[in-house]
Amino acid sequence: MDFDVLIIGGGAAGISCALVIGSALDKPYAEGKKAGIILHQKASPLNSALLNNVFGIPPGTKGSQILKEGVTHLKEIYPELRVISKEKLNEVSEIDGGFQVITSKRIYTASKIVIATGYTSPFRIKGLEDYVIPHKKAKSSKNRIQLKNTDHLVKPGLYVAGTLAGWRSQYSIASGSGAAVATDILTEWNDGNHTKVHDKLV
Repeated sequence: MDFDVLIIGGGAAGISCALVIGSALDKPYAEGKKAGIILHQKASPLNSALLNNVFGIPPGTKGSQILKEGVTHLKEIYPELRVISKEKLNEVSEIDGGFQVITSKRIYTASKIVIATGYTSPFRIKGLEDYVIPHKKAKSSKNRIQLKNTDHLVKPGLYVAGTLAGWRSQYSIASGSGAAVATDILTEWNDGNHTKVHDKLV
């Protein structure tokens, strides 16, 4: 497999998921693990967001700024996690031991994947159509969609995060959803021992 986990989506949920996983790649339970993210963020609603009500972020911060800084943060602090840009996910299919991910440029394989591409309709990723349902926490007039899941898990090895998991379109909610998925994956890597990653002041 090219990756032990491959995240698709460069918005709040996807980058948050990648940051938490990236922060764990030096832990014994993650030794030898390969992780990556396909940014796929062209249509992120964050590009037009103004973040005035998010804990820890100065009022007046633009969503577009957060997107750029998040990618820079990921590349500089956790370079072991591969960042793939300028590719769009087209299709997902199951293969022995995981999934095949076909983008606009190449094919990847991964044991686990996280889909965090947002909740706009129509859904354009082939292979996941059977899991698409109307979004449970958005106005029906908006025609938003989500993937059927239980606590972010669509099926073994296939996770969904952010608004596509059925959460409301709020920056802090989407970020938390991505981080939650990351800790679920880390828990699996750590033999089922509930796992989170904290840095501490010395």
